Amino acid sequence: MNRETAEPQVDGFPGEHARRWVAYHQSTAAPSTYVYDFVWDRTAPAEGPFCTDLDGNVLMDFTSHVAAAPLGYNNPKIMDRLREFDLVDPLKIAGQDFYAAGGPAVDEQDVPGPAGLMDRLTRLTAAYDMDLVFLSNSGAEAVENAIKVAYDYSGGAKHGVTFEGAFHGRTLGALSLNRSKQKYRQQFPEVSGIVDVPYCDDRSCTPATCSCGFFAGSGEETVSRLRRKLDPDRGHVPAEDVAYVILEPVQGEGGYRFPSEAFTDEIAALAEEHDLTVIADEIQTGMGRTGEWWGVDHSALEPDLICTAKALRVGATVGRSDLFPDEEGRISSTWGAGDLVAAAQGALTIDAIEEHDLLANATARGRQFRETLVDADASVVDDVRGLGLLLAVEFDTKERRDAVQEATFARGLLTLGCGYKTLRVLPPLDVTEREIDLGADLILQAIDDVS
Repeated sequence: MNRETAEPQVDGFPGEHARRWVAYHQSTAAPSTYVYDFVWDRTAPAEGPFCTDLDGNVLMDFTSHVAAAPLGYNNPKIMDRLREFDLVDPLKIAGQDFYAAGGPAVDEQDVPGPAGLMDRLTRLTAAYDMDLVFLSNSGAEAVENAIKVAYDYSGGAKHGVTFEGAFHGRTLGALSLNRSKQKYRQQFPEVSGIVDVPYCDDRSCTPATCSCGFFAGSGEETVSRLRRKLDPDRGHVPAEDVAYVILEPVQGEGGYRFPSEAFTDEIAALAEEHDLTVIADEIQTGMGRTGEWWGVDHSALEPDLICTAKALRVGATVGRSDLFPDEEGRISSTWGAGDLVAAAQGALTIDAIEEHDLLANATARGRQFRETLVDADASVVDDVRGLGLLLAVEFDTKERRDAVQEATFARGLLTLGCGYKTLRVLPPLDVTEREIDLGADLILQAIDDVS
């Protein structure tokens, strides 16, 4: 496959081979979220956003596996380095009991492992004075460990603050923080003491013009609801009883909601005033997706802990050493820091983003996509928004969004829904100008189809 000339080629979905494979997979898989009956043929040509299914259809993937495949398929920026790695067994070690290296010199490892990945992560978070990392398997585990660290550090504080529209994972602790959809929380026990407040959904609002509910009142009486909750005279949540505030710099599952500076400035001010521990959930927004390494880099927020995963290929909880418990075993995992291949992929992804200046590419190509969609001025599109290559197209109705998503799929472009009526678009970080033009054109064709 020549990425420079490849285009989607579709003969119909799902094909005979795909239907057979889906049936086989579903015969033993517990019910879960599968958006498409699309089966990637990993033996067929694929590179960057382009991949081939079992029936020979060529698709353009603008989901990047929900930001978990940041450079798309078989990208030589990663693959050329991984080929240097002679695979051994076990590839997944009991990382909390043993160490693994590729030779005695720490600065001469053929392919970076867990230690190399953690070294890179502390370098990328040095602006926040973060110097320790706990690796895990997933984003939900990264969140679980972050709130455990925060509860431990607080010395007994019982409250956590989350936001309306939040999504932090599907483990029990993370579920307690979710406020995006009822199905993520129903019939599960919850961690007690979780307080929620509105999340800003107007990226240009001020305290006086706020319509999302985060700021309330008028004139000099305008205050944030979180400030009011923490007020020692009028509030009902003592600030010293708050173990952490956790938020997504941009809400993902909640609808790609980009907050205003007024919102993030207020969270930063309250954190400073009350010495609150701030956890930034960067599982979808981190690793360069927004054009900066971390979504919080666009704001005044200075997090104490960062949770990252997806594009990192492993889960990671990153923070300052004074927050982490000194006692061994307070946080631990059999597989913590133990997946050699995943750690190498994460480290090499960081290297590729830096070497090829993909933060700048994400910013430029994201701007190109937004301008193309805005200039088209489709009557059924209510909003086009984004930071870097974290992109969203919001439609007038949910039904329209769903129809456009199906129409883009029929034309060979993979996208994802989020929120209530929003289409999210996540091209690979090294997406080209031609590929953005191609993907945007397919979305506009789909809009014409359903309008």
